Amino acid sequence: MRLIDKLIFGLSLIIALQVPQLADHYQQFIFGLYQATHAQVLGYQQTARLHEYEDVNAMIAHHLQNDVKSVRTDAQQKLDTLALHQSLIELNQVFETGNLIEKAYTMLQPAHFSYLEKTLTHFTLGVPLSANAIGFSVVFALLLNLVITSPVLLFTYVRKRRQRAHALMPSKEKHD
Repeated sequence: MRLIDKLIFGLSLIIALQVPQLADHYQQFIFGLYQATHAQVLGYQQTARLHEYEDVNAMIAHHLQNDVKSVRTDAQQKLDTLALHQSLIELNQVFETGNLIEKAYTMLQPAHFSYLEKTLTHFTLGVPLSANAIGFSVVFALLLNLVITSPVLLFTYVRKRRQRAHALMPSKEKHD
């Protein structure tokens, strides 16, 4: 059992050490996507000013009412890009100011899962160099190890107690 316990802890530690690395890669991916959408949004703002709209939303609202279907479709795409841009601003804020648990929780949200999949395609295993990342990994591995092995340890403990109690019984009660 001790060997299995050590193997589980070792595997948990290796997995936990990857979380900070993955969070860094994820943050880089999100920031790159943000930069691309930010450039688009700046272009929309410049176009809105050039054509004397109050702001981008006013331009898009006007285009959504246009008779030409392609103009309406383009306006909807711009709305989608603005929404994506806003969500990326919020994601970047989490990754700039949040702790590792908040980052991990954010990465695992179903709404952001496609970003995680794209990040994982280029992810390589590594060891984090910061004390916080290593500390998180050790604590996470210990907790995961405890969760995985505690039912087995409890079962073993209860079984041994029963065997001891059974061994201490007088022989007549054992056979009844």
